[in-house]
Amino acid sequence: MKNMIQKFSAGTLIGFLLISNLLAQDNQKLAQSGFQFLSVVSDARAAAMAEAMTSLEIGSSALFFNPAGMADMTGILDASASINQWIADIKHNSASLAIRPADGQYGVIGLSLQYVDYGDFYGTRVNLNSPQGYDDTGIFTLNALAVGVGYAKQLTDRFSVGGQVRWVHQDLGESMIAKNTFTDTSGSRFADTSNVSNELSPLVFDFGTQFRTGLKSLVFGMSVRNFSAEYKYAEEGIQAPLVFTLGISMNVLDFAEEMPFDQSLYVSIDASHHRDYPEQVKVGIDYKIFNVLSLRGGYTSSTFEQNGFSFGVGLSQFGFAFDYSYTPFGIFDKVQRFTARFSLDDIFSK
Repeated sequence: MKNMIQKFSAGTLIGFLLISNLLAQDNQKLAQSGFQFLSVVSDARAAAMAEAMTSLEIGSSALFFNPAGMADMTGILDASASINQWIADIKHNSASLAIRPADGQYGVIGLSLQYVDYGDFYGTRVNLNSPQGYDDTGIFTLNALAVGVGYAKQLTDRFSVGGQVRWVHQDLGESMIAKNTFTDTSGSRFADTSNVSNELSPLVFDFGTQFRTGLKSLVFGMSVRNFSAEYKYAEEGIQAPLVFTLGISMNVLDFAEEMPFDQSLYVSIDASHHRDYPEQVKVGIDYKIFNVLSLRGGYTSSTFEQNGFSFGVGLSQFGFAFDYSYTPFGIFDKVQRFTARFSLDDIFSK
């Protein structure tokens, strides 16, 4: 077992360096996947740290990044709920719940939920005989939903694994497709049409690992998210936005011999390989004072994203926590996220 863990640690480190090196390549990958709402993070703590969460232990919220991250729960329950005021007035909401029965003998069971409200849209339909060339079909709404069940377990005191399966549903409304067009004797043009419902409900899989090295609080993590088969809207095949991530994190104040008061400074780095856009390196920091106040910041390297830096703050006490993040988003102004958390672990330890 010791040999296996050492090999895993070395492999993770080598993989981390290889993926980081891919950033030097001019690799443009656009419009190669669907269900893009799965790539949007609503958790405020994660957003403030540039989503560099693969190697961190974050309770039930780990289901949105690396399911193995909830294996180290010490209480019996952890829950979170997030609101994300996304660009273009799109609303992303998420929630998670993790339960650790029988003092962790059987691992940790988790549930996750993501819901997206794309807002109201004005519908039109081509009409070749209309002066405008179209008919107004009224207002319609679009939405998306993902419901997941996950599991995580510590295989040893240093090595954890986790996985999740999600049922994803996306409703992009109905569309009218013209089959054939023809012109009658008066010169008016007509088309044979059929209505098509643009709804898909695939299954998406996530899994990951975490390895605590034994060197202070140094942790390696790996995750594969949004793995799915190919599905089709009409004739175009799409897959979920697959992403492979390697991460490393540590409380760098572990190297300080003596601290004047209770504080920690976690630095987390993720390197991600995406199906549909260039590779990224994400760096996040979380400075916590007296285990109550957290000041956070992050940076994402990317050539095509509007967001680079992110910031946030968190308050936690008596099992409750509240997180806020602010992300400047270029021409889209800003994105703000809010997350509330609850853990029975903290209550029982008081």
